[in-house]
Amino acid sequence: MNKKRKQAVFKNSHKPRFQLANLKLPNISFPKLKIHRITALVFTVLVSIAVLYAFSSPSIETIKKHKQLQVQIPVQPLVNFTAITSDDEVKWKEVTIKKGQSLSSIFKDLNLSQTLLYNIIHTNKSAKLLSKIKPGAIIAFSLLDDGQFSQLKYKISESEELIVKLTEKDNQLSTEIVMHPTEINVQTANGIITGSLFNAGKKSGLTDAMVMKLAGIFAWDIDFILDIRQGDSFSIIYEKVYQDGEFLRDGNIIAASFTNQGETYEAVSYDDGNGWSYYNPEGRNMKKAFLRAPLNFSYISSSFNPKRFHPVQKRVKPHRGIDYAAPRGTPVYAAGNGTVIKAGYNKYNGNYVFIKHPSGIVTKYLHFTKKKVKKGQKVTQGQTIGTVGSTGMVTGAHLHYEFVLNGVHRNPRTVKLPKASPLAKNKIKDYLIYATPILSQLDSITVDKVAIQKHLENKKES
Repeated sequence: MNKKRKQAVFKNSHKPRFQLANLKLPNISFPKLKIHRITALVFTVLVSIAVLYAFSSPSIETIKKHKQLQVQIPVQPLVNFTAITSDDEVKWKEVTIKKGQSLSSIFKDLNLSQTLLYNIIHTNKSAKLLSKIKPGAIIAFSLLDDGQFSQLKYKISESEELIVKLTEKDNQLSTEIVMHPTEINVQTANGIITGSLFNAGKKSGLTDAMVMKLAGIFAWDIDFILDIRQGDSFSIIYEKVYQDGEFLRDGNIIAASFTNQGETYEAVSYDDGNGWSYYNPEGRNMKKAFLRAPLNFSYISSSFNPKRFHPVQKRVKPHRGIDYAAPRGTPVYAAGNGTVIKAGYNKYNGNYVFIKHPSGIVTKYLHFTKKKVKKGQKVTQGQTIGTVGSTGMVTGAHLHYEFVLNGVHRNPRTVKLPKASPLAKNKIKDYLIYATPILSQLDSITVDKVAIQKHLENKKES
């Protein structure tokens, strides 16, 4: 969506027209004749008119030049002048609410009275919203030259702003709710991974937050930490939200596809009556019983290896899981719904958590800095159960993750996970009618794979 151009105001640069009031008449000395004063006055006026005509009447050559002159106005003015509104003239002092900070302390810091604060909050129901502000909220104050209160504004929501004013005449408080409507613009993007997913997303115009949303849709099928390869590609139809002509934030992803190691996954956002979720082209929910990886982007330091040489114990020891190297404190999620059957500490595992899931599945998480759950506690998929650390017999901060099925260790990367449930039969028809044109549009978003292949070949040769 194009931003609204501000109206340019150009000042008239022409010299002011010659006016009689600006005319300096020559000093005229009349001979000492016996001429009536009226005659002298008439003569002076005639001389003035003659001089005025001489200065104000352009010559024929001048008129011709003006007719030939064409003023070229640039498309973008060198300087943009915008009309100054009364709100623009107001100087605002913004205060961001910190944890533990109150309105009372803010008013005190600004040398404003507590009586004023009481009167503002009790003006009406709208002003009472100020008593419910939370850390991170921003309140802007406008003060007079002597430091006295003039007005304040507080954004109640994305589209609503509360303004409280104190009138100078009668010293009365008034409130106003100003609406700032938002507009949604639908965008498309595509990219091919040559380095990281974030770099590919940035090149295609996506924010990091949108890349995270994209990965979140396919987190049940793709381990974005381990499985991403050069040449993988994505296409996306998404929303951008604008307010007052300016970009405000990312909206939702309407549909997306991701090709990983030659296999393509597609998803469409659809409301089945119980809220919005993502479904594949056949109407099966993208959410499955287990996440492929129990934490977000980082990198792998060790893969599943039954004959792995242990770096600390200096002997061959089966490595029945995957190590996710990540910064200390990185949140670790429960891969699926279940119950915590163990949560403790030993010298090998450090701080660890074991979770039992339906269908004979147990997942294990080792080397936490901190555990966030206790034995016997029920957890849901995606819930934070601990943070990455280096406790136990390890060489650095990482998460060790194991997937055990009926007592047998399986590779979390390749183990077949239970399929997600499909839409109800009576909703499949409506979904297909809705999703088919969207998927068609998604397929039309082309990716230049030939150019990227040449790039990869040149990279290998160099």
